[in-house]
Amino acid sequence: MSVRQSARFAVRGVSANKLRSMLTTLGILIGVAAVIVLVAVGTGSSKSVADSISALGSNVLSVSPSQGGTGGRAGGFGGFGGFGGGTRVSTGSQTRTATLTLEDAAALTDATEAPDVLSVAPVVTASSVTATYDGATHSVSSFIGTSPSYLRNDNDSVQAGSAFSDSDFTQRRRVALLGTDVAKDLVGGTGLDAVGKTVEFDGAQWTVVGILTDKGSTGPTSLDDRVIAPLPAVQDTLSGYGSLSSISVKAASADSVDEAESEVTEILRGRHHVSSTNADFTIRSSSSILTAATSSNKTFTVLLASVAAISLLVGGIGVMNIMLVTVTERTREIGIRKATGARRGDIVGQFLIEAVLLSLFGAIAGVAVGLLGSRFTIVGVHPVVAPYSVALAFGVAVATGLVFGLYPANRAASLRPIDALRYE
Repeated sequence: MSVRQSARFAVRGVSANKLRSMLTTLGILIGVAAVIVLVAVGTGSSKSVADSISALGSNVLSVSPSQGGTGGRAGGFGGFGGFGGGTRVSTGSQTRTATLTLEDAAALTDATEAPDVLSVAPVVTASSVTATYDGATHSVSSFIGTSPSYLRNDNDSVQAGSAFSDSDFTQRRRVALLGTDVAKDLVGGTGLDAVGKTVEFDGAQWTVVGILTDKGSTGPTSLDDRVIAPLPAVQDTLSGYGSLSSISVKAASADSVDEAESEVTEILRGRHHVSSTNADFTIRSSSSILTAATSSNKTFTVLLASVAAISLLVGGIGVMNIMLVTVTERTREIGIRKATGARRGDIVGQFLIEAVLLSLFGAIAGVAVGLLGSRFTIVGVHPVVAPYSVALAFGVAVATGLVFGLYPANRAASLRPIDALRYE
């Protein structure tokens, strides 16, 4: 019997019980669609994180205090941008809480000691800040106190109004730049009308001088739910006068990041009287953060794909189960075919093609459903379909039908004609 004839018999077998065939292919459909959608979610999440980190630029360093550092802090009231407020600390070696100060940030702007550093911005953050305006309220996700150079370091811009100035920083003025999410919730519309308005943050009045340009979101987290204001004013009203949360450092170019990092390290080690073994600060670059985030997201994507692959396995078991039932139901037919000259290969081919057809129909429908499902935002992530996931899911689905259909096909071919004809 030719392959064409076997295929014709297989099609008749599949179409003989349409409802059962449809339910069988449903398992394959769900498995294929799940693989495509979940891999797309993982890929989309990775892309979102990568875009957000890349938006900072490849030449930005973030200096943060690390826990458990030891050593003494060199004193001094140098101040940052004309603003003082540091506390002189003993230069002796001692165990202490790791801190970063405005004097540390000011030291990093020394063109002689750090020629590869373009700009520096000290950063403090205030938590659980509630904005209020004309009866509307909004819980601010990120309230940042910093200097004017932060906008350049963070690749931020203002779409309405203007940024705060060095004068606003040194004069401790309560002026703020709102992210669009905050502005929209407070004044409605596009939020641009918030410029010039007086908004209360935890009861303190601030003047809105500008609206930040949209930055989008990273997964479910919006990057536009934020407020940026002069650091001294934030310390006066919201965060208190503790140490800095971090220091943002922009290297002169992408090629000089390593040199800038070395210069920052040497300056802070000298000021804090620490070495590489007991450093009380850590320095991260955008590229290192991107590498770590990419690695983490790849693991996450593989995990999602593995969970979805279980659905394919379950679908394959369903195919084998139905094919075993089909062999049992058609035992007399098999006996008649063998008695009239059908060879073992003819029987195996017929039932194997039936199993593959069930998987093939489910795979085609699964790809369609998966591509359609990937067009919608899922848990705040815009899925990005990975072409390899479509090909892989489709190929595995068809292979699953082949593998799980092999046993029922062999079982059918192994029936003795005489026994098959006697089967009731």
